[in-house]
Amino acid sequence: MLKEKTVIVTGGAKGIGRAMALKFAENGANIVLNYRSSIPDDLISEIEDKGVKCVAYQADVSNFEQALSLVETAVSNFKTIDVLVNNAGITKDTLLMRMNENDFDSVLEVNLKSVFNMVKHTSKVMLKQKSGSIINMSSVVGVAGNIGQANYAASKAGIIGFTKTAARELASRGITCNAIAPGFIQTAMTDVLSDKVKESVLDGIPLKRFGKPEEVAELAVFLAKNKYITGQVINIDGGMVM
Repeated sequence: MLKEKTVIVTGGAKGIGRAMALKFAENGANIVLNYRSSIPDDLISEIEDKGVKCVAYQADVSNFEQALSLVETAVSNFKTIDVLVNNAGITKDTLLMRMNENDFDSVLEVNLKSVFNMVKHTSKVMLKQKSGSIINMSSVVGVAGNIGQANYAASKAGIIGFTKTAARELASRGITCNAIAPGFIQTAMTDVLSDKVKESVLDGIPLKRFGKPEEVAELAVFLAKNKYITGQVINIDGGMVM
């Protein structure tokens, strides 16, 4: 169902983004892989070994014009954009009383403004096609909040509201828009946590383990294939937030 479709993955160089790109490639989709600073040398070949094409494009998608350039590159290479995965994101965690203005603004810019930029530009292509799937990466922190993450929680909660509005506006043209809200997933971000913190986190997860990036990627592929799910926020968190 995704064979020869075109998928843009922002923040696709590592972690969940990398897993997304590989999983969509396994399902036959051509990949436009966005990254901000660097990309592993072997990632493009790993994707193309699955029998698809991959174009890597460096861009800061929180910048309106750079996001447009990414979308134009996708169209010039593959003519269509069938799936957009908004995965680019950063954290600058600290307690609210210690958080400075730049800590707040930069997280909102990268996490939330990038989603607006990419959906704004990509939806024009999808509206002409009268089809498409948009998947925005939120977080359970955007649903439930978390100490020390006021900026991150605000950005991820904003993505939820944006997703539901975009879903309503784009539905008449056959475009779906959903959000995925991961909990604690095994990535470089969680690897640096101390054993004590990990134990504390696991106490609050009914399934008693962190998720795998591949499990999040499988959910994204499912949403991309399904044409009757839209405007939803799906937690993938081992039961942490119910």
